[in-house]
Amino acid sequence: MRIGELARRAGTTTRALRFYESQGLLSARRAANGYRDYDEEDYRLVSEILTLQAVGFSLDDTRPFVECLRSGHETGDSCPDSIEVYRRKLADVDAFIDRLKAVRADLVVKLTDALERQPAVCNMTGPLPGDTPGDEEP
Repeated sequence: MRIGELARRAGTTTRALRFYESQGLLSARRAANGYRDYDEEDYRLVSEILTLQAVGFSLDDTRPFVECLRSGHETGDSCPDSIEVYRRKLADVDAFIDRLKAVRADLVVKLTDALERQPAVCNMTGPLPGDTPGDEEP
């Protein structure tokens, strides 16, 4: 299939496919007329890249998954290097969640302090924005 068809099927652009090629993630064969020629395996690689990017992986993070597929594995996460990327990304997400929790706690303190300084007429009662019953920290 030609580059436009691969882009349409994968839900991306021809520009993205050319970029993947320039980064060594995708390799196009050339037809006699010079056009890029792709097959189902290329579609599978592009789908893997797009799926991983959709959940926040960088293009570099996708390399082990692409290499795993290229080496003949059924899935891109069948190889140890791919598993390691999952572990690293999960640790990054956990650290980000911890930072967000700390920011939220600081904001709750600031809001509470600000509300306590307000005249009684302005002082709101009830849960803070975003609080839902059962979400309390231990």
